[in-house]
Amino acid sequence: MTRLRTYFVWSFWVGAAFFSVYPTMNWITSLRARPWHLYAPAELAIPFVPQFVWAYLSMYVLFALPAFALPPARMPSLGKQLIAGCAVSAALFLLFPAELGFARQLPGQQPYDAIFAGMFGVDRPYNLVPSLHVIFSASIALACADAMRPAARVALLAWLVVIVASTVLVHQHHLIDVVSALAVVLVLRRSFRDG
Repeated sequence: MTRLRTYFVWSFWVGAAFFSVYPTMNWITSLRARPWHLYAPAELAIPFVPQFVWAYLSMYVLFALPAFALPPARMPSLGKQLIAGCAVSAALFLLFPAELGFARQLPGQQPYDAIFAGMFGVDRPYNLVPSLHVIFSASIALACADAMRPAARVALLAWLVVIVASTVLVHQHHLIDVVSALAVVLVLRRSFRDG
C-alpha cells in the first residue's frame, strides 16, 4: 500500500509539472516569428517508419513500471528528476525555440493514419530540444533498471533504446533533441539521488 500511495502522490506532482510546461511552451513557441531549425540537413533523409509508433507510444506503459519495480524509498528521487526535467526543458524551449524539420505526413494506411492524426492534433511540432519523451522514458527506465535483476535490466534498457530510436523514426524529434535529453537525464540522476 505504501508503494502505491507513494507512486500516486509523485505521479500527481509530475503530471502537474508536465501539463503546466508542455502545452504552455508549445503555445509560446508557436507564436515566435522565427523558430530555429536545430538539425542537420542530412537528418531529413532519415526514413519515416510508422510501425515504430507502437514503440513511441509504449512510453505510456513505461509510466506504470515504477509502481511495480521501484521501492517506495526510490520514488521521490525519480519524481524530483521528472519535475526538474520539465523545468529544465521549459527553460530550454524558451531559449532555443525550435521547429520540426520533418514534414508531417499521414502514412496512408490504417491504423497508422488515425494514430498519427491524433498525435498531430494534440502535439504541435515545437517542444523539441530537449525531447521530454526521451527525458521521461530514460529517467523512468534507468531508475527502474537500478532496482532490477540483470536479465530484466537488459530487457528494460533494450526497450528504452527502441523508444529513443522511435522518436526520430516516427519524425517527432531530431538527433539533437535526443542527445540533449539524455544529457539532461544524466545531470538530473546525479543531482537527485536516493537518500
